[in-house]
Amino acid sequence: MSELREAALQSKAWPFEEARRVLKRYQKTPPEKGYVLFETGYGPSGLPHIGTFGEVLRTTMIRRAFEAISDIPTRMICFSDDLDGMRKVPGNVPDQEMLKEHLQKPLTSVPDPFGTHESFGAHNNAMLRRFLDTFGFEYDFYSATEFYKSGQFDEVLKRAVEKYDEVMKVMLKSLREERAATYSIFLPIHPETGRVLYVPMKEVNAKDYTITFDDEDGKEWTLPVTGGNVKLQWKPDFGARWAALGVDFEMYGKDHSTNTPIYDRICEILGQRKPEHFTYELFLDETGQKISKSSGNGISIDEWLSYASTESLSYFMYLKPKTAKRLYFDVIPKAVDEYHQQLRAYAGQDLKARLNNPIWHIHGGAVPVSTLVVPFAMLLNLASVASAHDKETLWGFIRRYVPEATPESHPDLDAAAGFAVKYYEDFVRPHRVYRAPSELERAALLELRDALAGYDGPVEDEALQSVVYAVGREKFDPLRAWFTALYEVLLGASQGPRFGGFIALYGVAETVALIDKALVGELT
Repeated sequence: MSELREAALQSKAWPFEEARRVLKRYQKTPPEKGYVLFETGYGPSGLPHIGTFGEVLRTTMIRRAFEAISDIPTRMICFSDDLDGMRKVPGNVPDQEMLKEHLQKPLTSVPDPFGTHESFGAHNNAMLRRFLDTFGFEYDFYSATEFYKSGQFDEVLKRAVEKYDEVMKVMLKSLREERAATYSIFLPIHPETGRVLYVPMKEVNAKDYTITFDDEDGKEWTLPVTGGNVKLQWKPDFGARWAALGVDFEMYGKDHSTNTPIYDRICEILGQRKPEHFTYELFLDETGQKISKSSGNGISIDEWLSYASTESLSYFMYLKPKTAKRLYFDVIPKAVDEYHQQLRAYAGQDLKARLNNPIWHIHGGAVPVSTLVVPFAMLLNLASVASAHDKETLWGFIRRYVPEATPESHPDLDAAAGFAVKYYEDFVRPHRVYRAPSELERAALLELRDALAGYDGPVEDEALQSVVYAVGREKFDPLRAWFTALYEVLLGASQGPRFGGFIALYGVAETVALIDKALVGELT
């Protein structure tokens, strides 16, 4: 056994813990299909949101961990439920009136309001695949419309007819009496209107695999359940899909957790072993509300990538998947800096520590070297005091601080400088509030100004931090109040970087000038 595999089998990192559960399925006999199948589901009722990305990324991390502990081949399927009827018009798409005319039709039968694809479902599927490809995920894409219409689902649909009463019994236990009276696991697609119908069944025929029902106008129809004429309700569909594909692992949000026994039991009734699953906590927007595709609240993938790297988003998704996360723009700077801290630490770690480091799970074996030698939070403060409108302005300061750095030799730093300017313009500058110093703070700032004006030591973080400490230690208890004053008076922020590092980056003379401005009220 390799050293990596031995360490991975002991690692307490959550992807390895999940991977070991999947491996237990095949301790005695390998999978008949020849591989272990990981699946993620996507409901394309709206533009893909960042939670969808998190699901695929986390599943990929578990898949990568599984491949470290086993030689069994793996596959990952991203399955789009695009045959679902459009129940409401998403609030964040154009041409709302047109879309209202197509309510209850399968998403792949609804015209694309953006005018770029053959249907709304196809448009949203394309958006999903675009961002999955941006992150380099390895996956096979499955469309429910194709899955149903091509016949790939036919055998399981026939089995659902044969086991109709047994599956219905599972479902009826979970429904209120009023809903149970008209419920069926089958949803016919009307041959004339194309709408997905929620109607009771008059007959489910296991001899010819047909269903008979009356439509909303009282007209009787008989349709085969195969070939895309009928789809399953979403809960039975979950379990039936597991059975049809032989899914070994799927994760989903906490809002699905109460349905897990239903999905599992239906999968077993339809003849297959239930998969392993992992329930993650939900993502919340800035107000604490669950993010949703149809409302478009929270932050989108494209928005995050406007202000930070793909790796920082991956890092954010790795952390504590069983804890609810507030996902808004203000989490980005911390995620960027923590990602690079972990990346720098990785190089000096032993194998056990590396397997517990998020970096291994983000990059696998191909771990890059961090070239972000100035923290993102520091770049934001620099953009603020320098009123920078482009990254070249920041580079003027960076070159003095790190003389050997260039955009070519330090691509992480160059990218972060550009991101910092944009983030500052959009989120920091509009909310920046300076205040005047108190008498105690004014006296301390004058002392710091004079100490810096006469400073002839090394322009280095620690040396300058000592100067700042020396001034504050005499006047402030707790010392934190001194740094809060520096941030609020000089930077217009409630918190900030190590101030000695900021002085080294911004410049000693420039910091003296900044204090002078604050003392005469120019900043407020």
